[in-house]
Amino acid sequence: MAYIEVRALLIFVLLMSSAAGAKTLTGRVVGVTDGDTLTMLDSGSNTVKIRLAEIDAPEKKQPFGARSKESLSDLCYDKAATADVQAKDRYGRTVARIKCDGVDANAAQISRGMAWVYDKYVKDKSLYQLQDEARAARLGLWSDPEPMQPWEWRHR
Repeated sequence: MAYIEVRALLIFVLLMSSAAGAKTLTGRVVGVTDGDTLTMLDSGSNTVKIRLAEIDAPEKKQPFGARSKESLSDLCYDKAATADVQAKDRYGRTVARIKCDGVDANAAQISRGMAWVYDKYVKDKSLYQLQDEARAARLGLWSDPEPMQPWEWRHR
């Protein structure tokens, strides 16, 4: 019985430390690199490069790349933002779900047809419904008869 209690306590502590490790940043968006990357000036006056989690936008030279960047700029540039940090990527960027003036920018990019759900990293399966709706309405990149996913385009 004591083994089970110790094990349960250990699991509880691990879960709580994981939740406590989750970080939220607040600030203002001061730059947009492309359709899934922006720069935030946080409340401590630090610039933070943020890669939007769970989505992948067309590359700059890819069809819809410039329109995707413009869309994210419309959503976020010079607006108050909250970033729920998930991880750091291999380039040192903060990976996060971000809300700009209360709008979920990750989901908005999908529903506008300006990004794909990034199958390899998606956690929020509801993004697939938004993608299906954008595809059915032929919004953004879905107006292209054969849109190429950015992860395939990068490996060409």
